[in-house]
Amino acid sequence: MQERLNTNPMSRPPTCGEAVVRLLKRYGVDTVFGIPGFHTLELYRGLANSGVRHILTRNEQGAGFMADGYARSTGRPGVCTVISGPGVTNVSTAMGQAYADSIPMLVISSTNASHTLGKGWGCLHETANQQGITEPITALSKTVQSPREIPELIGQAFTLFASGRPRPVHISIPLDVLAQPVDDDWTARVVPERPLPADDPVMRAADLLANAENPVVVVGGGAVRAGSVVTELAEWLDSTVIASNAGKGVVPDTHPLSLGGGLIRREVRDHLGQADVIVALGTELSATDSFVEYLPINGTLIRADIDPSKFNDAYPAGIAIQGDAGASAGAILAAVRKMTGTPCSRGGHDKASAVRKAVLAGLNSVERQHKAVWDTLRATLPPQAVIMGDITQIVYSGSALMPVDLPRRWFYPAGFGTLGCALPGAIGAKLAEPDVPVVAVVGDGGFMYTVQELMTAIELQLSIPVIIWNNDCLAMIRDGMDDNDIPRMAVSPLAPDFSGLAKAFGCQSAAPSGRAEFAETVRQALIGTGPTLIVINEDAGWLADD
Repeated sequence: MQERLNTNPMSRPPTCGEAVVRLLKRYGVDTVFGIPGFHTLELYRGLANSGVRHILTRNEQGAGFMADGYARSTGRPGVCTVISGPGVTNVSTAMGQAYADSIPMLVISSTNASHTLGKGWGCLHETANQQGITEPITALSKTVQSPREIPELIGQAFTLFASGRPRPVHISIPLDVLAQPVDDDWTARVVPERPLPADDPVMRAADLLANAENPVVVVGGGAVRAGSVVTELAEWLDSTVIASNAGKGVVPDTHPLSLGGGLIRREVRDHLGQADVIVALGTELSATDSFVEYLPINGTLIRADIDPSKFNDAYPAGIAIQGDAGASAGAILAAVRKMTGTPCSRGGHDKASAVRKAVLAGLNSVERQHKAVWDTLRATLPPQAVIMGDITQIVYSGSALMPVDLPRRWFYPAGFGTLGCALPGAIGAKLAEPDVPVVAVVGDGGFMYTVQELMTAIELQLSIPVIIWNNDCLAMIRDGMDDNDIPRMAVSPLAPDFSGLAKAFGCQSAAPSGRAEFAETVRQALIGTGPTLIVINEDAGWLADD
């Protein structure tokens, strides 16, 4: 009986694992994704009865993608816990994606006991240097030596998330450290605000924009919290606006000045090339948004970014404004208003309209099929719906063709190009925003990368339509082989019977034969008691133009 009493958590100090969970909760963490293992038992001792929701995934990669989806839709850090060794290597793909797309993610893992590290004794899950595995794909990767280091490291993580370029943080905690008692009561540390821009570069940027003839605003994910001020800036300048994938919806795609996430379209890039001044707000001007190595930046480039490494990369800034992109846009707007007195008149609406018409005229037959799907979805879904896209041609097209009027509603992880991210990402977004419709759009090949997470969605009864664009091939690779005169090989993987697969998992499925049926299937899926697989075959007759 005495031994049982001593195991009561109220009669002993918490273990380090328990203290970690308590500290995360004090930073506002309400959900943790992961799979328990013998190397994380002390973390799960802390999660039990903590009030922090734990989501059991089917693979650590799925845990990372769910944390990523949670963070994308809310802006709050996504958190996952994994075992050492294979747990870390599995989640590292999702960490790479979050690093490329500037997503706040905290990964807390175990590692082998302190006295064994680096000795090559053949311990379970041993790696020669676990910290070295994740250092290239994190803003911070550290291995703890004692419990007292943890409050500092977690404080640094949340500081990076809040006031710097948000990227993953990985903290490895040895097994023996996780089990040590902690006598201190760890508290959350003060988290700073994002830095504000300096006056001088703002004034020079405003002067340049006030006198420009054909300015263009390019908006990225760094400005997702500044939609209204960026829209006001574009309207005052009478400037067209182009969004990166991460910036899609910051200025509504339906705004008369907006060209949406159109960098993937040659017509939009040609328009960008004609600009005499480009103001890039919170975007790295990534090649993965456009599929070209270099964008046609021919005018003077004003860059406002929180990351100083962006000012002299492939696109050196003519004027560099370091600070929060939204605050920078607001400061530029205030300065331009004083300089011009009245809004500029540069024919922005007509320019944007002409480019949009050129984009539609330039669509090929498959892209027109994609448009039929996106048009139907847009007419069916409310504006606040989240679209979680995978790496698939229909999503590439959707960057330009799917109108999105709110930030954090369109997600296509172009930076790392990770197949299979859409389904677990949608699960994370749905858990973060249970009252918001969430839809996953994935290709038949990419779906098979993380198909096991369908069971997670079923177990949690998440009403997610999972739209599978089925062309029975890895179409992008096939087209690349064709374009480069390479014989086709290994681009037609055998696909399962998706209806039978859904039945085996215990969820609904459908293969709509018309737009009205597709729309109704999506509506019913959004109010179901679990996910629904909706298969659309490329070249289906109903996808042709009306």
